[in-house]
Amino acid sequence: MNGSRGGRGRRIVLWRHGQTAWNLERRFQGSTDIELTGTGVAQARRAARLLAALGPDAIIASDLVRARNTAAELSAVTGHEVVHDAALRETYAGVWQGLTHDEIIERYGAEYAAWKRGEPVRRGGGELETEVADRAAPVVLAHADKLPDGGTLVVVSHGGTIRTTIGRLLGLPSHSWESLGGLTNCCWSVLGEGARGWRLLEHNAGTLPEPVLGDDD
Repeated sequence: MNGSRGGRGRRIVLWRHGQTAWNLERRFQGSTDIELTGTGVAQARRAARLLAALGPDAIIASDLVRARNTAAELSAVTGHEVVHDAALRETYAGVWQGLTHDEIIERYGAEYAAWKRGEPVRRGGGELETEVADRAAPVVLAHADKLPDGGTLVVVSHGGTIRTTIGRLLGLPSHSWESLGGLTNCCWSVLGEGARGWRLLEHNAGTLPEPVLGDDD
């Protein structure tokens, strides 16, 4: 799935929400609705000023409050209304949600290890990563298809959902999606459209994208 039409030069910026208290405690949030911390709001405000310089044409976001409030900062400086969609929520992870990283390893170590090996695992009895991509990637592509040539879509979502969406849009096999490193709070990744589909131009960035010169030599 690449959604490109002969290289219209569009960009998709996938932006992770700002910091929450559960991020600091290394608790698995999943679809639990957790507010931003004061630091998270400040992160969103700073990142929004940078991303506004890209001249985004549209903003879509998860409807969870941490993503909504992050997206609101970009809306405030660009004037674009945010379209919220539950399909962009973080992975539902059942009984893992609310547990710390150490608690998950202690109680569900075999399941955790299998997931890290790239096996299809319903973490905590929740969603498979492929199911997250099944719901999120089509929404992203549908909004990208509405962009003008050379246009930019900003997607405000969550680390796991962004990773699976990138993997799906790049056409990577699902067992390799974990090779895409995690996103820091309020950092983003950029997909650019070329003649052969979507390419990963920036990953876990906190500064504006720079042109890549001579990447094949």
